Amino acid sequence: MTTPDSNILTRYQDYRTRRFLENDAKTRHMLPKWRTQKRRRILAFAVISTLVALLAIAVASLFWKWAPILWVAGTVAFLVLWTMLQTASGRHSDAPVGALDEWEVQQRNEARSIGLTVTQGLVMVSVFTLIILATGYENERLAYAGALWTLVSLMAGICSPAMILAWITPDPDPEDL
Repeated sequence: MTTPDSNILTRYQDYRTRRFLENDAKTRHMLPKWRTQKRRRILAFAVISTLVALLAIAVASLFWKWAPILWVAGTVAFLVLWTMLQTASGRHSDAPVGALDEWEVQQRNEARSIGLTVTQGLVMVSVFTLIILATGYENERLAYAGALWTLVSLMAGICSPAMILAWITPDPDPEDL
């Protein structure tokens, strides 16, 4: 039975917190050697490199019709690295407030704010580029390439908070591992 003070959002946040803590207990011991700040930074740099490669493939798809085949390989590499980064950093960028302490919530919120700024800026650049090219550039692959540019921009913005937190968070205590 629900109390008058509990609403659907409170119950959902409680559910999210429980689910996050259960998943954290399952993944806490995965990739133990990758949980140091140095290794997390390597993963963050690898994710950025993969996004740059995906952007290059997106630009190449404007001129070369077989470039999207490379996109599949780049996406697989991105997903593997992104999952490793999220696991190694404890998914703090996605954690509900109830699963973090005050300092972690503050760091997460600042990283999310930067991530939103990155998303807005990169998507605006890709959209304006698409608008400018659409006015005088005749190419049947322009819409596809523009969609890929925008997708890379969104992925970069979505990944930004986790990469920032992986970069700035100090090494965990050895007893926490």
